Amino acid sequence: MGKFTVIPQSTFEELQMDAGVILTSFDPSTPDAPSDEDIVCATTGGINISCVPTYSDMGEDVDNCPVNMMELKHLDSWECTMSFTALGTSPEAIKLALGAADIGSPDTTKVTPRRDLLQTDFKDIWWVGDRADGGMVAVCLKNALSTGGFSLQTTKNGKGQVSVELTGHVSMDAQDTMPMEFYSAAPEEST
Repeated sequence: MGKFTVIPQSTFEELQMDAGVILTSFDPSTPDAPSDEDIVCATTGGINISCVPTYSDMGEDVDNCPVNMMELKHLDSWECTMSFTALGTSPEAIKLALGAADIGSPDTTKVTPRRDLLQTDFKDIWWVGDRADGGMVAVCLKNALSTGGFSLQTTKNGKGQVSVELTGHVSMDAQDTMPMEFYSAAPEEST
């Protein structure tokens, strides 16, 4: 075997396994198993998490300036999204997919889209998955809001599926805090 035909010794330990779970709250400093009320819904087809930067090349229109000169590169923004196909159709899951919506009161079985967006429509949403070594990988989508709307696909003799696309948002109160955080941790040592 060649000297460059190798992988890091930590490869197996750091592998992310299975689909993970979408949660309304999670504390990565104490990665306990989630309680049932924190689980958003069952999913199918896995979870897609994306955090993509947008750059400007400030030297683009400067004569004799090479393309992509690092000193003239400017980071404009981050587009942070989490998308998944939900199998759950609880009022809370439907409200999450709609974004600007209300769960009825006193009829908590009714979900109604709203014309106006409220600050309370933005919520942190977590994805947490297992590592092969028993640790966890977690992503927090900050100030998440559905930007894909509600779409229910049904099939004969099958399960209804709701497409959910959430986008993270920067807050006016914390303009330097980007809308996604990542965590990867080995299992805690037993004492």
